[in-house]
Amino acid sequence: MKLMAKTRNIGISAHIDSGKTTLTERILFYCGEIHKIEDVRGGGDGAKMDHMELEKEKGITITSAATTVWWKGLEGKGTTFAKGVDKETRVNIIDTPGHVDFTVEVERSLRVLDGAILVLCSVAGVQSQSITVDRQMKRYRVPRLAFMNKMDRMGADPFKGRDALREKLNHNAVLMQIPIGAEENFCGVVDLITKKAFYFDGDNGETVRIEDCPADLVDKMEEVRSEMIDAVAEFDDEIMEAYLEGNEPSEEDLHKCVKAGVNSLALTPVYMGSAFKNKGVQTLLEAVARYLPSPLECEKPLAKKDTKEGDVSVSLNPDPAANLVMMAFKITDEQFGQLTYTRIYQGTLNKGDTVYNTRTKKKTRIGRIVRMMSNDRANIDECHAGDIVALVGIDCASGDTFVGNDDDLDISCEGIHVPIAVIELSITTKDKAEQAKLSKGLQRFMKEDPTFHVFTDEESGETRIAGMGELHLEIYVERLKREYGCTPTVGAPQVNYRETITMETKFDYLHKKQTGGSGQFGQVIGTLRPLAEDNKEKEDQVFRFHNEIKGGSIPSEFIGACEKGFQDIMDQGPLAAFPVINCEVFLQDGKYHDVDSSDMAFRIAARQAMRQAIRNAKPALLEPFMKVEVTTPDEYQGTVIGDLSSRRGLIQGSETDPNAEVIINAEVPLSEMFGYSNDLRSATAGKASYTMEFARYSEAPSSIADEVMKKRAEKLANDD
Repeated sequence: MKLMAKTRNIGISAHIDSGKTTLTERILFYCGEIHKIEDVRGGGDGAKMDHMELEKEKGITITSAATTVWWKGLEGKGTTFAKGVDKETRVNIIDTPGHVDFTVEVERSLRVLDGAILVLCSVAGVQSQSITVDRQMKRYRVPRLAFMNKMDRMGADPFKGRDALREKLNHNAVLMQIPIGAEENFCGVVDLITKKAFYFDGDNGETVRIEDCPADLVDKMEEVRSEMIDAVAEFDDEIMEAYLEGNEPSEEDLHKCVKAGVNSLALTPVYMGSAFKNKGVQTLLEAVARYLPSPLECEKPLAKKDTKEGDVSVSLNPDPAANLVMMAFKITDEQFGQLTYTRIYQGTLNKGDTVYNTRTKKKTRIGRIVRMMSNDRANIDECHAGDIVALVGIDCASGDTFVGNDDDLDISCEGIHVPIAVIELSITTKDKAEQAKLSKGLQRFMKEDPTFHVFTDEESGETRIAGMGELHLEIYVERLKREYGCTPTVGAPQVNYRETITMETKFDYLHKKQTGGSGQFGQVIGTLRPLAEDNKEKEDQVFRFHNEIKGGSIPSEFIGACEKGFQDIMDQGPLAAFPVINCEVFLQDGKYHDVDSSDMAFRIAARQAMRQAIRNAKPALLEPFMKVEVTTPDEYQGTVIGDLSSRRGLIQGSETDPNAEVIINAEVPLSEMFGYSNDLRSATAGKASYTMEFARYSEAPSSIADEVMKKRAEKLANDD
């Protein structure tokens, strides 16, 4: 329990190039885990946390990496800043990718974490991917601190960043520090709770020097400190009451209020520094140790328990003596077998223990447990509730739940949100030897990454892969070449269109078939409606079924077959055989026969009813729209906006950042964005950059829909 109270399971998430991996590298250095700082790009061995060759070459994070460090605190450096912080806090860190193509890495990391650091660029503030990451944190109710990075850059402004957090993300963002110096003269921070100035000396900022607040900053410090106290005091009624009576809260009172605010998700303390220039990281670590919750303090994670009455939510207690419950949240296949990253929610796991997989109902013996240090590992013999460890050589899938005894096989930890794939392409090989390598690689990638899909086109027989974007699939094709020695031929990217209905319609279908012996009989009557966003039980729901049968006109044992029958038709729509989404079925009446009715009869009746209903409900073709953010020098603004408009883009707005660069936000159909990176480079002399992520499905204009349906019909005809 003592160790659990000292443990912090945190993630570092942000927009692309905000400095997540650089910040993690500095944390490793200041905690004594590495003795030489490497840069993310170029030179040396590359960042410790980016261990894949592709990551080192491209300077981006592709897979989340886990590591464990011990933070010894700042106490003994002439300040009361660290009073109340454990002398040694164990911090399990997961460094996640920023590219939206690898968003599932962020999803599965946040699912198992107790706290997070949201890293923002202090020049650009809240960017498009910051919004996505924040939405993910809110989905899993993860308390967070914000870190304004790159304070040494021209145009850095933490006050603007704080305001953006409030306006764009609706955070109750409060500055906990103010900067000493600006841009290239940035040299430290003033802590608003202690009123002390923190300077970071030495070649790598390893020596923290603490002095009184510089005289020229005292007025500014007092002004911002007063705002901070106003914001945080409200998290403790007694302290707020005393403050309103004119009694200023003590340092301990303020720490108590900030911790309460962070853990209730109602407060986001904002810290600042420059990870690259080795400034501000130690004070951020101190805040992690002090304010982010331990496994004992965090909101109790929930699991589902399968009972006769249906699924019931049960909370998991972080008690080492309780029955073991743990979740496999990430899988990688390695030379010596599968490596399974696991979060232990309750109980204790020992080397040699036998555990049960609640999905497969099979038991597995744990042969080796390791604590991860990015790509390095240390063998351990036991681990407890609150730990994040890796298991070597067990066979399971991402999201599987393991329990310590077969009495708990009805428990499963709630899974992660998996975004839908929006892009696909064909992939072929020249001979059978290559095909075997391809198949082995694709099976591994599909097991590791829930957003990567492999399927065989039924009409053409070709292998197709689908994912979150061009970069996502490009990385996997590159990995096939490097890791499996396979050189596949890749087809042109294809857009994943969808179909939907646009109006409500009734259905009434009787399936009646009489042959020798017992026949088939089933009638279904009801309504088909478009499924509105407000009526969805979860955000990625595409079909909803309502049983409104009264009086037993269809016996309850056939209702499940009806639901399956309605769903069967969702795989291929009537327009171009694309999947159908956003349908809501109300089964209101029907008829059955004592002898001839069966599951199959009602399933066939529901299929035919659904097929007719979709045709009568004015089906429409939907195309994926992407949220695009382009950063460009001012002189190319007109060119970029004109180009996006020519791609049927909807311009959402633009803003100018302190470096006189314009940030343009737009929503553009994915079909118009292929090859955009080269076109943007050419149009702006290589000075502009962009990010893109899935936004929504929207009805395609009739001219586009007609063209897509025509091409699809030709393809299906050729395949036949």
